[in-house]
Amino acid sequence: MTRTILLLLGLLLALPTAADNEAKPPMDKRFDTGPFVRLSHPEWSRDAAIYQLNTRQFTPEGTFRAAQEQLPRLRDLGVRIVWLMPVHPIGEKNRKGPLGSPYSVRDYYGVNPEFGSLEDLKNFISKAHELGLYVIIDWVANHTAWDNPLVEQQPDWFSRNRAGQPHPPAWTDWSDVVQLDWSRPALWHYMADVMAWWVSEVGVDGFRCDVAGFVPVAFWDALRAELERIKPVFMLAEWKTPGLHARAFDATYAWEWYETVHRIAQGEADVSALHVYHYEEEGSWPLDAMRMLFVSNHDKNSWEGTQFEAFGDALESAIVLSVVSRGIPLIYNGQEAGNPKRLAFFDRDPIDWRTHPVEDLYRRLFVLKKGNSALWNGARGAPMEPVFNDAEDRVFSFLRDNGKDRVFGAFNLSDEAVSVQFKGRHLAGRYRDFATGGTVTLEADPGVKLAPWSYRVLVGEPGQKGQE
Repeated sequence: MTRTILLLLGLLLALPTAADNEAKPPMDKRFDTGPFVRLSHPEWSRDAAIYQLNTRQFTPEGTFRAAQEQLPRLRDLGVRIVWLMPVHPIGEKNRKGPLGSPYSVRDYYGVNPEFGSLEDLKNFISKAHELGLYVIIDWVANHTAWDNPLVEQQPDWFSRNRAGQPHPPAWTDWSDVVQLDWSRPALWHYMADVMAWWVSEVGVDGFRCDVAGFVPVAFWDALRAELERIKPVFMLAEWKTPGLHARAFDATYAWEWYETVHRIAQGEADVSALHVYHYEEEGSWPLDAMRMLFVSNHDKNSWEGTQFEAFGDALESAIVLSVVSRGIPLIYNGQEAGNPKRLAFFDRDPIDWRTHPVEDLYRRLFVLKKGNSALWNGARGAPMEPVFNDAEDRVFSFLRDNGKDRVFGAFNLSDEAVSVQFKGRHLAGRYRDFATGGTVTLEADPGVKLAPWSYRVLVGEPGQKGQE
């Protein structure tokens, strides 16, 4: 009897009350209307910039030990995340060039002896952590070297052509690698285990995942959850699918941004192309997705030319735009030295380090980004609000304002001087000019003069709010 009374009492307590109905509107079970981005970005990524480090070319020695000596400089430059290009042993069978591509992985648990030992890499990561830096490593999950032992040990893990033979990824010239078959469940377990080992045993803080779209999203989703049980990680996908941001990746490549700004710099498009990019970006990508913006990386540097060849007179404006726009900025090693050459990909070709104004520009930009919450990454930063002007084909202008901090940017992306009038009473107020450090007061609907390929970035003073 007592048990029956307790059961009835439990049922009564579980019944919804009028108050419950008022507090919780009926749920439409047809749709999951929760937030699109379900993962939590690591706290240290909120204002971070990424530095891509090509160990082979970064120092004359081309080793982890030599690169470790440069970590204080990278910290002082203002980057937070150091991305090491692949650290694994490189395949010899069908190798390209004298030293081969680092994306031809012969052993997922190994370290390329060209760069040093596993202990050297651990020391590099430990030193980075001491300096407040975080290290992610390149991960190639789509293919392996032809002489990776898995080819013989697990032949069913590899894709087969019509003749029943392993093959490179289709429609590519990647003849030095062989395609994995992600329909094999055992491959999922192996890859997740080895990636977890790199986080738990080696100490890496995440991964940049090569051609991430060639691997099932379900794998990345499950992997992220598993890695988070070890520690917070940062995941960068070399891909551009919004769905990757839901549960797996913090950041994806904004190739479209690069291509758009590059075409404008080359005179092949005007500013309207950048309007189209941001229209599509805001309409199809969640605010909490970090899109990686860059004016160079190892692909662009190797195949399309240096930053100077790609952007010419527009380079400084392109760099500034890559940091103050919505997105997470990337700097490729050597950019800060004004590297004037394309770095070889399959052989040694050390960077010619020298003092260059670009380094100071990046340093000041990263100081601005860290100190101004409107410029932070993902949903922690402010959206980009268009500021219309009377030279829309040449001048790109916007405001980022989160109620605490604000930044107004105007970029003349043309080879002609422009006197431009902006339409926006909300811009009125006091600002600090990023370039000069001087104080600027904007009236309602202000106008400015902009030299060819120049910019104005104005940082709102604390407590200053525009007029409605």
